[in-house]
Amino acid sequence: MKITRVETFAVPPRWLFCRIETDDGLVGWGEPVVEGRAATVRTAVHELAEQFLVGADPLRVEDHWQLMTKGSFYRGGPVLSSAVAGLDQALWDIAGKAFGAPAHQLLGGPVRERARAYCWVGGDAPAEVRDQVAAQVEAGFTAVKMNGSGRMDRLPNVADLRRIAARAEAAREALGPEGDFAVDFHGRFSVAGAIRAVGVLEPYAPMFVEEPVLPEHTHLLERVTGATSLPVATGERLFSRAEVLPALRAGVAVLQPDLSHAGGLSETRRIAALAETYDVAIAPHCPLGPLALAASLQLAFCTPNFLIQEQSIGIHYHSGAELLDYVADPEVFRFHAGHLLRPTGPGLGVEIDERAVRAADGTAESWHNPVWRHPDGSFAEW
Repeated sequence: MKITRVETFAVPPRWLFCRIETDDGLVGWGEPVVEGRAATVRTAVHELAEQFLVGADPLRVEDHWQLMTKGSFYRGGPVLSSAVAGLDQALWDIAGKAFGAPAHQLLGGPVRERARAYCWVGGDAPAEVRDQVAAQVEAGFTAVKMNGSGRMDRLPNVADLRRIAARAEAAREALGPEGDFAVDFHGRFSVAGAIRAVGVLEPYAPMFVEEPVLPEHTHLLERVTGATSLPVATGERLFSRAEVLPALRAGVAVLQPDLSHAGGLSETRRIAALAETYDVAIAPHCPLGPLALAASLQLAFCTPNFLIQEQSIGIHYHSGAELLDYVADPEVFRFHAGHLLRPTGPGLGVEIDERAVRAADGTAESWHNPVWRHPDGSFAEW
């Protein structure tokens, strides 16, 4: 069996899919994308495919990963690691189809039968947060995630801290003592500011506090983890075992590798094993499309230290398309009391509606994240 063609599709709302075709008719799908840099990643996918994949045996998945990540003198970074991630997903999809088994079966078999999932809630005011969380509880979810704040000075003032606490209080009231909420700070604080902000959340016991500082300040993260009893999470902007190691040493409780950024199933499987040696849980980052979610679930079902799965079905900032629009059979993504059941289909376990993908290709508007500024005109972290 040989790889004969690699295609990419830029589809709404902001996703990039890749399709690997073989000479015996097997097809694998993946999702290589950096949000806001889809066109750049698309170029990288085709460069890697032309150099390493076309004409090769698709079942040499690990060898392909080694070549794609190490076959150039300049390595790494989100663009290249995301391009590798999507291609790696597609290769595992083919491998599973060739052997008639889900990818997680090839990676050691299932360790659970269902995976807990959380959904995002928006809302700036506490009343909005309370209503949105209550709606998700009514829908059967037991966990949600929300932003801790909007635009923020590196050192929050008293009013900022009160707003953060009020949102957390509203979420806790809606969830009760049995439910969980996570708070994402998007690296908007300095280390000192993060310690202040995390401190006001302690009475409300969030499941974890995400990215209290920027990934480039991971070497300072131990100051935050050492100042709080709350679990600290990070990892969506760390793309390899080498990059997550300082976070593990800093005492994080949860790692959040992204299956479409951190080298695909091959590398995130190894990241999860490394995290296990530090007694750290895995909660895959996934505000993306159906293939990223499908790959994340394959990891979830063969990973002992899996905690919870992010997913973007119904997320508040999708515009122009929804995750299920590209899935031929959405049953695999149906929620059961806030959980997703173990997929049993071969490969990534999801059947893509190829006609819908081809029709949508090229219709996505070029998406870039907002650029924020402080009142004095200086740059502010989004």
